[in-house]
Amino acid sequence: MHDPRPRLPALLEAVLSVGTDLELRATLQHIVDAAAELTEARYAALDMTDPGRDGLAEIRTARRPDLPDSAGLPKSPEPPEPPELAVPIQVDDEVFGDLCLAGKRDGPFTDEDEQLVRVLATHAGIAIGNARLYETARQRERWIEGAAAVTTALLSGESAADALMTVAERARRLAKAEAGIILRPTEDGGMEIVTASTLDDSDDILGTTIEPGSPVLDQLLGGEPVFIDDSATDPRMTTHVRHRFGPNMMLPLQEGGRFIGTLALPRRRGGRPYTAVERLLATQFASQAALALVHAAAQHSRERLAVYEDRDRIARDLHDLVVQRLFATGMMLESTQRTSAGAGEVDDDVHATLGRAVDELQSTIQEVRTAIFALQQPPSDAPTTFRGKVLRETAGAAAVLGFQPSTRFTGAVESRIAKPVAGRLLTALRRALTAASRRAGVSRVEITVDATAALPDGRPGVRLTVFDDGDTEGDLKDGDSEGGDSEGGSGTTVTWQSPM
Repeated sequence: MHDPRPRLPALLEAVLSVGTDLELRATLQHIVDAAAELTEARYAALDMTDPGRDGLAEIRTARRPDLPDSAGLPKSPEPPEPPELAVPIQVDDEVFGDLCLAGKRDGPFTDEDEQLVRVLATHAGIAIGNARLYETARQRERWIEGAAAVTTALLSGESAADALMTVAERARRLAKAEAGIILRPTEDGGMEIVTASTLDDSDDILGTTIEPGSPVLDQLLGGEPVFIDDSATDPRMTTHVRHRFGPNMMLPLQEGGRFIGTLALPRRRGGRPYTAVERLLATQFASQAALALVHAAAQHSRERLAVYEDRDRIARDLHDLVVQRLFATGMMLESTQRTSAGAGEVDDDVHATLGRAVDELQSTIQEVRTAIFALQQPPSDAPTTFRGKVLRETAGAAAVLGFQPSTRFTGAVESRIAKPVAGRLLTALRRALTAASRRAGVSRVEITVDATAALPDGRPGVRLTVFDDGDTEGDLKDGDSEGGDSEGGSGTTVTWQSPM
C-alpha cells in the first residue's frame, strides 16, 4: 500500500472543489471531475440509485482524453463494464449512487486510489445533501412567490376566465411544464379543458373532454391528486391529446368541500419526471390557488351585488320620481288640450303643438321605462329575455353609431313573442342597425317593437320598426323582411312583421 500523504494537497483541492457550488447538477459534475483528476482515470461516472428523485434524467459523467486519433483530436473511451473502481456515496442514511472509475493511465487502481476516492465520496455526500437542501429551499421559495402573485392577481378584480388563465400560466412556468391546463366538471359527469396555457397553439387542447367512466375521473372528482409517469402510455389517460405529453400532475382545485376543477401540468413526451418535492409544492400551490379563486369569486359577486343594488336604487328613483312627474305633466297637457279645444280659445297650431308635446312625453316615458329595465339586468350576464336581447343589440350598435338608439316596446313582448319569431326579429334588428351604421349623416335611430300589431289578414302579429335619419341616397332595401318595407324620405324606415 502506498502512502497517500504525498497526494493530500490534491485531495484537499478535490474536496474543496466539490463544495464550491450549491446547484445540484453542478455539484455532481464537480464530484466526477475531481475523482477523475485525483486518480488520473480516463473515465469517471456517477451511477445514481434513483435519478428521478432529484430530477436527473441522465447520469452525469466526465471523460478524460485518451490517445489522439488520426485527426489529432482526443479520444473518449467507452465506459468499461464493469467499472474498475466503484465507491458508494451516502447522503444521510441512504446510498445516493456509486462513483465509478476506469482507465487509469499508468496501470490498475491502487488501494491508495480507493482511499482517496472514499474520502472524496464522504465529502461528496455532504455536498450533495447541502445542494439538495438549497435546491428544495429555492423551489419552495419560487412556488410560494408564485402562489402569492396568483392571489394578488386574482383579488385585483380579474374576470373568471382571466383568473383561470392566471393560475394555469403561473403553474406552467413554476413546474417547467409543457402546458398548464384547467379542467372543469361537465353536466354529464365528465371533465372538460376550459383553459390552457401552452408554449404554442392551444386550440387543439381547449374543449377536450374526459368522458364519464374514465379511470382517472374517480380520483379527480374525489379531490385526489393524480401523478402520471407518461401520459401517452398510461391506461388511465383517454383523451386524444395525451400522446403529446409525458410526465403529468393532475391536482384538485378545491376549497372547503367545494370542487372547482383540476389543474394539470403535463411535461413534453420524454421530459424529466416530477420529483417528490415538486409534487408536494405543486399540490400546495393548487390548494392556495383554489382558495384564491373562491375568494376572488366571492369578491366579484360582492362587487356585482353592489352595482346591482345601486342600479336598483337608480331604477326606483327614476320610476318613483321621473316617470310619475312626466305622467302627471302629460295628463295636465291632455286636460288643457281638451279644455282649450272645447272652449275654442286656441287656434289649430297651438292645439297641434299641445298634441305633439303629449306624444313626446309618452315617448319619453317609454324610453325611461326601457332604461329602468336595462338597469335592473345583472351587470355582466347575457340577457335571457327578448327585451333584454334587444337592448343588448342596441347597446352594441351604440358603440359604432356614437350614440344610444331610442327603443320603445308596446304590448306584452315577453309573453306573446315565441322564441323562433324572437330569433328572426333579432336577426332583422341586427341587420337594420348594421345598415344604419353604414349610412352617412345618421344622428338618430328609433326602434319600436309592437306586440299588439295585426297582420293585413287580421291575424295577431308583431312589428319591428327601425328608423334612422341618415342619408338615403344609394341605400339598400331590406330583403329579409316578412311582409316588410323600406321607405325613403327624410330618413330610412325598415319594418319587419311576422305572425306570433
